[in-house]
Amino acid sequence: MNLLPGKGFAQKAATFAATGFSLGILAPFAPGTFGSLPGVALAIWMSHAGWSASLSVQAAVALALAVAAVPVCGVAERVFKVKDDGRIVADEWMLFPLAVIGLPLWDMPWLAVAAFAVVRAVDIAKPPPADRLQALPGGLGVVADDFAANLYSLAVNWILAIFVFGVEPPF
Repeated sequence: MNLLPGKGFAQKAATFAATGFSLGILAPFAPGTFGSLPGVALAIWMSHAGWSASLSVQAAVALALAVAAVPVCGVAERVFKVKDDGRIVADEWMLFPLAVIGLPLWDMPWLAVAAFAVVRAVDIAKPPPADRLQALPGGLGVVADDFAANLYSLAVNWILAIFVFGVEPPF
């Protein structure tokens, strides 16, 4: 099994990132779930790094990751020659921080677990119109449906945070 498919360094690096640093390839099942884990770690670190005090910084980082995911996923899709190949999980890990903007994940580990479960459930269910966005071409199609699903997840996660975990909203 070639863990770094692609030709040349740029393709290999993009594919490595797109596969969640090979988690999407090595996962025995549910590659999207395993592939989300780098994004969970990143979001928890961002919460601990004091970025949770700045919603604008978190939003900017989440948006930058989402924009960066488009070409990364596009390269991997061309390398694998399959539309939204299951091994491509950058749309999961790079967009997870979007679904938890402002949440105190570091201070509330159970909230992080709940948010992860919400994101995975919404990603699998793909409520409309997120389900139709996957038809867009290339990396945009790989990422757009997850972007919409993560916006839904952000709303659900904040509802849970406020009403179940007692988090004071920053807005």
